[in-house]
Amino acid sequence: MKVTQAEIVMSAVKPEQYPTDGFPEFALAGRSNVGKSSFINKMINRKGLARTSSKPGKTQTLNFYKLNETIFFVDVPGYGYAKVSKTEREAWGKMIETYITTREPLRAMLLIIDLRHKPSADDVMMYDFLKHYEIPTIVIATKADKIPKGKWQKHLKVVRDTLDLAKGDEIILFSSETGLGKDQAWNAIQARI
Repeated sequence: MKVTQAEIVMSAVKPEQYPTDGFPEFALAGRSNVGKSSFINKMINRKGLARTSSKPGKTQTLNFYKLNETIFFVDVPGYGYAKVSKTEREAWGKMIETYITTREPLRAMLLIIDLRHKPSADDVMMYDFLKHYEIPTIVIATKADKIPKGKWQKHLKVVRDTLDLAKGDEIILFSSETGLGKDQAWNAIQARI
C-alpha cells in the first residue's frame, strides 16, 4: 500500500473518544521502547509523524493515525519497564483491555517484538491475552538489521516457540532502518481489511 496521506487524528483514553469513521483499525502493541513509532513511520514513509523517544512510557494514550482516509493505525502505550506509578500502569492496562476487547473495527493486533531478545514474560502475557480474546495477531519481529542474516531463522524460532505461535498468526521479519519486511507487513494488513 502506498500511503499518500497520514495524520494523527486523535488521542483517546475512553471509547466515547474513539473515531467514528468505521475504518478498519490495526493496533500496535509491544513493550516500552520496542519501536512501535519507528514501525509506523517506516510503514507510512514519514519521519516523525509518530514521535519516537529514548524515554520509555512516552505514549500514554491510544493514538489514532488515519492513513489514506481508509484505515487507522492505533498506537497503544507500551508495557514493561515504563517508569510510571502502579495506578497509572493499571489505568493504561484497563484502557488497552477495553479497546482490544470491545472495538468492532479492530482487524488485527501488530505485536512488535525485538528479534534480538527472547520475548519477555510481558510479551507472552500480551500474546496469550490476544489469543484468549481471539484477536488476529501479526507478530512483527523488528530490529532484524541488528542481527546477522544467517541467524535470523534461529531468532525467529525462539520467538515462535516462546510465544507458542498459534496457527494462522504470522511472524514478519522487520527493520525500520532498512525497510525489510515493509511490503510483507502491508500484505498481511491488506489481507485483513
